[in-house]
Amino acid sequence: MSDENNSAEPDICPESEECPAEDSFGFGDDLELNQFDGLPFSSRYYKLLKERKSLPVWKVRCDFKDALVNNQLVIVSGTAKTGRSTQIPQWCAEFCLSTQYQHGMVVCTQTNRQQAVDLALRVADEMDVNIGHEVGYTIPLETCCSSDTVLRYCTDDMLLREMMSDPFLEHFGVIIIDQAHERTVSTDILLGLLKDILLQRPELRVVVLAIPPVTDKLLSHHGSIPLISLEALSPAEVVHSNCGNKDYFFSALRLVLEIHRTKEDGDVVVFFASAEEVHCAHSILQREGTRLGAELGQMVPVVLCPRRGGPLPALTDQPGSKRSRMVFLSTKQGEDIWWATKSVNFVIDTGVQKKMVYNPRIRANSEVLQPISQCQADIRRRLSGPTGKCFCLYPEDSQLPSENSPHILESNITPTVLFLKRMEIAGLGQCDFIDRPDPEGLMQALEELDYLAALDDDGNLSEIGIIMSEIPLDPQMAKALLASCEFDCVSEMLTIAAMLSASSCFPEPPAGMTHEAVQCHRKFQHPEGDHFTLINIYNAFKQSQREQYFTAEKWCQDYFLDYSALKTAEAIRSELTDTLNRIELPISEPSFGTKTNTHNIKRALLAGFFMQIARDVDGSGNYFILTHKHMAQVHPLSSYGAQSQKMGLPEWVVFHEYTLSDNNCMRTVSEISPQVYIQMAPLYFFYNLPPSESKDILQKMLDPDRSRKCEDGKQKAIAVSSDANSGCAVLPQTYDRCVIQ
Repeated sequence: MSDENNSAEPDICPESEECPAEDSFGFGDDLELNQFDGLPFSSRYYKLLKERKSLPVWKVRCDFKDALVNNQLVIVSGTAKTGRSTQIPQWCAEFCLSTQYQHGMVVCTQTNRQQAVDLALRVADEMDVNIGHEVGYTIPLETCCSSDTVLRYCTDDMLLREMMSDPFLEHFGVIIIDQAHERTVSTDILLGLLKDILLQRPELRVVVLAIPPVTDKLLSHHGSIPLISLEALSPAEVVHSNCGNKDYFFSALRLVLEIHRTKEDGDVVVFFASAEEVHCAHSILQREGTRLGAELGQMVPVVLCPRRGGPLPALTDQPGSKRSRMVFLSTKQGEDIWWATKSVNFVIDTGVQKKMVYNPRIRANSEVLQPISQCQADIRRRLSGPTGKCFCLYPEDSQLPSENSPHILESNITPTVLFLKRMEIAGLGQCDFIDRPDPEGLMQALEELDYLAALDDDGNLSEIGIIMSEIPLDPQMAKALLASCEFDCVSEMLTIAAMLSASSCFPEPPAGMTHEAVQCHRKFQHPEGDHFTLINIYNAFKQSQREQYFTAEKWCQDYFLDYSALKTAEAIRSELTDTLNRIELPISEPSFGTKTNTHNIKRALLAGFFMQIARDVDGSGNYFILTHKHMAQVHPLSSYGAQSQKMGLPEWVVFHEYTLSDNNCMRTVSEISPQVYIQMAPLYFFYNLPPSESKDILQKMLDPDRSRKCEDGKQKAIAVSSDANSGCAVLPQTYDRCVIQ
């Protein structure tokens, strides 16, 4: 893996405990001019430099630079708050500068969008340069970079999308994969593809930042490569409890109040299992906080839990001894955002997490409550530093899994397979996964892409599949958007796709205002279903922006809608519009509200979501899902939930999402006609549906003459002999069953 014959290599750090003033890449810390912008250093640069040198990562500075010069792949093992995510990218930028960027710039991936922004801001400050110039960031829907950018932070999914136009990432000389222990789908794909890219580009450097035991797995996966281990910060004082799994929620809340009553300095972080628990805890602590005596000071609960598609709030330390005590309420998504926060002195770890695990057999997510990993537990214990306390609400002898479960083993990998098929066209070989996807999930993904006409007869991407891979949406929604070009409802489908890609625009209403919120939301409800209601809401939001006497933010407050979610949807819609323009697909004029447009929207939806159809089997809201024969109900927040008492529920519906949980609810539901469904569903999918009464109804509509003859044949066979083979083949001989490519 080494590149020892590179004549452009800089000098290597001498073997010593501390780097000399003239470092290995030809730059010294005591120079007056900044090598990145040619301007004199400010006084703040030297102040921050002193702080940087106190970080644990600084002790391995020379070792790391030496390894980077002589090896293509370097693994750095270290826990949070060691400075790895801020210092190592800067040293890589120095490495690229020493070669005059002849092989490219530096990119550092993050799994969380807010952390990518916060790290870029911090590193720009430490390097004494302007954000958006020498140091920048790229996150979904936002780019802050320029032609001068030499170090870029980005989310791992954004770097993957960049590979669509630059498969071998030739724009970069050093690629840093941070938080590899999170085992996100995008990070695992990057690690798998980079193994092949390194063979194609011997000048490329890849640095992987992770914590044990993931580092051990990486070493065994890649072979003989250098490992730089950082000295870990001492964990906080750990206190275990023996409360059961059912008691952790209220035990955590009681502990927060007890800590506040002690009047000890420091903020509190509480890790709950789910976003629902976070919001519930926030309401309870707000209410209890008003009952506390003034002498205890103010306790301010803060939600640090991203909703789908939304960012985590930025964290900033608030100086001053008399400020309020902050109680940060988070889930596992917030574990790695505390790198720059020094105010936290107490950590409460419930030890459990709720995860969505995808089941390929039923094409649905199941909500699972499971223990966190030992890896996560170690991260949480070090958040408050050696002077803090960590309260673990589980026994000390609990057997926690050693590492995070790879997301690729628990997720719907259909989008992943579509991307990898696209990479094959670009010339990249097989993705060498650290943990290979489940074969059943892989077969289901290929089958689904085949149903969507994204694959040709040889199992390669078809023309439709190539276009779908260009659109930053899940394959089903991408296919629906493509179909809308044919049915002249692109404007409306863009709105639906954007609203469903953003977080929900229906926030938790304030205490005691639930009825008022429901009444406001009813004003937007559309009789055809939730997809059409979303269009109503978005159009009303856009109208509020045009009203001079009314601000959109105030309008959202009045109607109990989430302003940030609608702004995100607006940005997603703009991005999707740009994508369609770039690939030269037609965008029809909006005609929402006409009968023809309503019919066309449903046809476009069914072109992508024909696998997500359900029928009300008893007229009381018990829906039978045709693809896997599960029963489900419409979500209470659906427009049909409000209309069911007055107008009744539709018999046939298309739904966007189904989760196998306590209530088994379908989200975002709209009425469809079974005749239109038969028209839009591919026959080879339709005939692979499992037998059911609902399928028989559709079968009769598809071929009434054949069904009538079939019924007559059954009756005659029964009359002739009770031992005769009753029934007749439902599957016509002229159609082949779907063959997985």
